[in-house]
Formats: sequence, C-alpha cells, structure tokens
Amino acid sequence: MPDLPQKLPRVICIGAGPAGLTAAYRLTAAGAKVTVLERDPVHVGGISRTERYKGFRFDVGGHRFFSRSKEIEALWDEILGDQLINRPRKSRIFYQGKLFDYPLRALDALTKLGFFQSAWCMASYFKARLFPIRDAHTFEDWVTNQFGRRLFSIFFESYTEKVWGMKCKEISADWAAQRIKGLSLGGAVRNALIPAWLRRKGSTPKTLVEHFRYPRLGPGQMWEAAAEKVRKAGGAVLLGMEVHQLVRSPENGEWTVYALDPEGGRHEFHADHVISSAAISELAEYLEPRLPEPVLAAARALHYRDFITVALIVKDVDCFDDNWIYIHDSMVKVGRIQNFKSWSPHLVPDPDLNCLGLEYFCFKGDGLWDAKDEDLVRLADEELIQLGLVTPGHVIDGTVIRQPKAYPVYDESYEERVALFRSWLDKHMPELHLVGRNGMHKYNNQDHAMMTALLTAENILAGKRLWDVWRVNQDAEYHEMGEDRTLAFSERSVPRSISG
Repeated sequence: MPDLPQKLPRVICIGAGPAGLTAAYRLTAAGAKVTVLERDPVHVGGISRTERYKGFRFDVGGHRFFSRSKEIEALWDEILGDQLINRPRKSRIFYQGKLFDYPLRALDALTKLGFFQSAWCMASYFKARLFPIRDAHTFEDWVTNQFGRRLFSIFFESYTEKVWGMKCKEISADWAAQRIKGLSLGGAVRNALIPAWLRRKGSTPKTLVEHFRYPRLGPGQMWEAAAEKVRKAGGAVLLGMEVHQLVRSPENGEWTVYALDPEGGRHEFHADHVISSAAISELAEYLEPRLPEPVLAAARALHYRDFITVALIVKDVDCFDDNWIYIHDSMVKVGRIQNFKSWSPHLVPDPDLNCLGLEYFCFKGDGLWDAKDEDLVRLADEELIQLGLVTPGHVIDGTVIRQPKAYPVYDESYEERVALFRSWLDKHMPELHLVGRNGMHKYNNQDHAMMTALLTAENILAGKRLWDVWRVNQDAEYHEMGEDRTLAFSERSVPRSISG
C-alpha cells in the first residue's frame, strides 16, 4: 500500500461491477469516503452478476475465476473465502451433429471427423506449416497458419463471426494471437499426450487450463459480498441510481455528480475523484463543462456488441455435462450454450432439472434484440431440438436477459478515438479515472478489470500517478516483491477490423 496523503479523498465510483467494487473495496479499507452508484435497481456485479428466476440462478456469459495474478486470486479469497469451489473445465465444439473436445485434441477431432475429412484436415495443416501465409494480417490468416485452412473453417470461423458480427477476414491477427496464445494443433497434441504432472509449470496456455474456481452461488455472490464489505467499511453502495450529469468545478477540481433514482428523484453527490466503469460513449454525454465537439464525436463513434441470454429450465435427462458448448453451425443463431449445473450444482434447486443458457450475440435494435421474450424462448427451444441437445418436451420454462454493451467493438479507428478522449481527460479532468472493460473500451477480462481498479485506487490514495493503468492487459503478470509491486506488461491485443 502506498504512503497516504494526510487528507483522505472522497471518491464516487460509477458502476458496481468488478472494477467499481474492487476500487471501492480498496479505498474504503484505507479509510477513504466512497459512494458507489449503480443503475441496476437489483443487482451488483455488472455483466458478472448472477440472475435469478424461480429459484434458479444463472450467470450472464459464464465467468471463470482464474488469474495469473496472485494478488487477484488472494483478493477473491479475502472477499468470499470458502464459498469459492473448484470446478473442472469442460467445453466442446458442436459441429455437424457431433461434439468435439475444446481445446482441440487431435485423436478426438480426427476420429469424429472421419477418414476423408481427417485426411483433408491433416493435409491442410501440413500445407499451412510448409507454406504459411506471410505477414498474416487477419484472424483467418493467423488461425490458418496454426491449424490449417480446413480446421479453421470447421472450428473457428462460424463462432467468431457470430460473436463479433464481422467476417474473420475483417478481424486483426493480433487478437487471434492473444486469445489463442500458445495454442496450435501441435500444442494441442502435446497437451493431449503429456500428463499434466509432467508438463513444465506455467507451460500450459491459458486456453488449456483444466480447472477453475467459481462462487458456489454464481459470480454475483462475489460482488454481493464485496458490496457488503464496502458498506461495513463505511462506504455506500446505492442501487437504482442512473447517473446523468457530472460537473467539474474549474476552481478546485471538485466533482458534483447527479443521479436519478427509480422514482425520478434527483440526487446530488460531491467528490474529489470519480472512477467510471461506464461506457465511454455514455460518459462523454454527461460531462460538464461540455467536451469539445471532436472529442465528443470520437466518444460517440465507439460501438458495442450486445448480448442476450435465454435461460431455459429443462428436464435433466441425458443432458451434456460441459460448462459450455461453442456452436459452430450457421443454420442456427445461438452462438454458445452454458450448462449452469456444471458451473455449480448449487445454482439449480431441483436435482431433476437443469438450467441451460443459450447465448445470442447481436446489436441493440436488430431483430433478435427487439424480439419478444416468448419468441426468444421459443427460438431457443427449437434450436436446442434442432441441434439434438434436447428432445421435444424437455424444455419446461424459460426467461430472457438482455445485456447491452457487453463487448466493446474494435473497429479500425477505435484506438484513435479512445486516445483522443483519454488525452483530453488527462489534461482537463485529471480527477476522472477510467477503469474496466467498457470504462476503458478495452477487452479486459474480470481479473484485468479488477487490476485496473486496484491500481487506480492506489494512485488516488498516493495523490499521484504510481501506475499506468492503461498498460494492464490480459498477459500481464503481477508480483509482490517486498514493499514494491513489479508489473510485467505486454501489448494488449483486440479483435480489430482490417481496413480494405
């Protein structure tokens, strides 16, 4: 913990997701006065919340609690303790009516594909190794070099395009290199053949991790516990607060934040610092003094991919036991299916039933987003039957959760837009701090969002910038060395659109 200035700051955190609550937790532990403002009237946790329906609990997207940062792992233990359970990781790819192990296992994949398809895949793989695509710019090129064009088309193309709403030829190669880091067909074979106890420690790619931790009652349990600890430490976590205006005093840099409660009542809060995990495109509209038009236009031009979970209660008869399944089938709209009983049996109150979460990736305002709930439940039921994952009559109920702005979109100009917005804030509003996935328009996982919050809190408590929060990324490793923290940073890769 850094040396603290004499006067502890007043801080407002916009958003009670992993980033906002982590910052509040660290700040209140140091004695700072913190108020967290969350627009959701019921839940904390943001996209890492746990939804409830008729006694069933389910995740919004599936959140593993796994990090290479010992500090983050220790923080999870500190917040939730023995309520974290160890779970085996099992995920597969659905293709042409069969389930293939993922990460790919050579024997499993080639056996299920059949002799001729397997021969085609192997020939394609060896061709890619002998004659790789030079200067691979796209996701398609990079994966083809690692697996061969045929395996790319089978196991990567359809799902990736569903998630991002972009063709694989339009997504940058650096994102593939980061998200599938250290994994190739050869790597998959080695990990399939070599027992875990013989592998060099730390040599297993993150994609291949076989176990993870998970709160017994879902990820929201972690953030509900964090919110309660913030309150017990003297902080406030206020739900149903829709922030709509942030005014900075030019005289002393003090912030006044205005929010509306569910009844339309207007509330006023004062702070020395504001930490925001709100989407940049929204935050920019709230700020006063008004941003210059070029900066405001840059923020408005940032886009987001939205997300729908259709949670179906089903009879637990011959149900797959995967945590999740990737659906590589262009004939259905569903992109991924979660089995919440496999995440934690405590999420399902009836042992004869299960809860499956069918995930649909979309843009707000398109046909899927605007569909009626009953139509989405019917679609999910029909697609489960079409895929052969349940039989008719096994789905007995369902509900729909819409998650706007689930994923920032990384088009060819987003970096310049974020850089312009960020540089203006640094110069004119230095007491406003951006954290988390949407707050930074950066593809942070849960643990990285938390680290941006921890470092921001320490900067505020120290009264100066100790850490460059923008360098936190998925492949960073964090170590405690005596009183000093050493951060190993690497370039953050994202799925960027390829111009032309």
